[in-house]
Amino acid sequence: MPVEFLGIGGTNDGSETSPRSGPSFDKQYTLRLARAHQEHGWDRVLFAYGSGSPDPAQVAAYVASRVEDLGILLAHRPNVSYPTYALKTFATLDQISDGRLTVHFITGGNDHEQGREGDLLTKDERYARTREYIRIVKKGWTSREPFDHEGAHYSFRDFVSDVFPVQRPRPQVSFGGSSPAAYAAGGAEADVYCLWGEPLAETAQQIASVKEAARAAGRADVPRIQVAFRPIIAPTEELAWEKAHRILGELRQSRANPRRRPGGSPQNAGSLRLLEVAARGERHDRALWTPTAAATGAAGNSTALVGTPETVSQALLDYYDLGVEILSARGYAILDDAVDFGRHVIPLVRAEVARRDAARDKAARDAAADTVRDKVARDDAADAVGSGRDDDVRAGHGAA
Repeated sequence: MPVEFLGIGGTNDGSETSPRSGPSFDKQYTLRLARAHQEHGWDRVLFAYGSGSPDPAQVAAYVASRVEDLGILLAHRPNVSYPTYALKTFATLDQISDGRLTVHFITGGNDHEQGREGDLLTKDERYARTREYIRIVKKGWTSREPFDHEGAHYSFRDFVSDVFPVQRPRPQVSFGGSSPAAYAAGGAEADVYCLWGEPLAETAQQIASVKEAARAAGRADVPRIQVAFRPIIAPTEELAWEKAHRILGELRQSRANPRRRPGGSPQNAGSLRLLEVAARGERHDRALWTPTAAATGAAGNSTALVGTPETVSQALLDYYDLGVEILSARGYAILDDAVDFGRHVIPLVRAEVARRDAARDKAARDAAADTVRDKVARDDAADAVGSGRDDDVRAGHGAA
């Protein structure tokens, strides 16, 4: 099973632990960060969406035209544009990037953040809208003939696009969420299903829920699974934990500043699940650490993996063993941590995955060879029995 790594395509050097030093869209920093990912083994980067942030589609196009061989995960909220308009934007970006686009659809888990751009639907209504939106986008990407649509949230007549994606039949669709409504929508429509970093047992339960939803939707396949973490690595365990507690202090200090506090308490199931895990204890499994989630109100990807590169890589492999194919990671010193993680963790994970794949392939070949040998032995035995019967018959004729 392949493993992929997703980083962050930030537009400035700010993070939860430090204010940015320049504009919201620092073009030179944006390119430096993207190139750092490309040069250090990452497969793609996420261009996230925020109500007041730079437009991620235009940032992604800027990066795609300047950085080769780096995949793009574009976040998009259905409330901000009509689906016929959005699907043309996505197709154009897939053309600009020569087929490197995946689109991540965000339903929205916070009423305050959604309301900033006029989205007043309830959560369940938003999930229904997202599901309808994705279906329209998929059809618009692939239909060469005009089509009509009459749905609960969108209605149009005789639409056909004149720009199509490079990827055939279409780019992949990414989706996330941890509620029954999310499982139903993503299980039906997503190619990639995204989760935040919970303990292994809870992650396995969520994967099972996604697969069950996919089967309930009548799919023959299931979405690939992605899980996201905030890695904190250092050369020794002691240094890693010192670094972790220093970051935690910075997070708490930042959270105390009203100007940097996100609007409203978390309402989405994913954040509530992370806060519940944090309330049960700080450390889980091999390296999962939850105080970073508690300190930020679990606003997004916020649970950490703490330790040496060897410890963190083994922790990631524990999730890989559950069936996770895409590992999302973002540090707190965004650029430096992308380089360090790419240098010291990604090669360890890829090497172990390659070793396991080779061992599995060898076991499969050996099993196939054993099957052939068993068949040959059975055939030889059957031939021997048949030959013995022929000898008996011939002997009987001679006696007669």
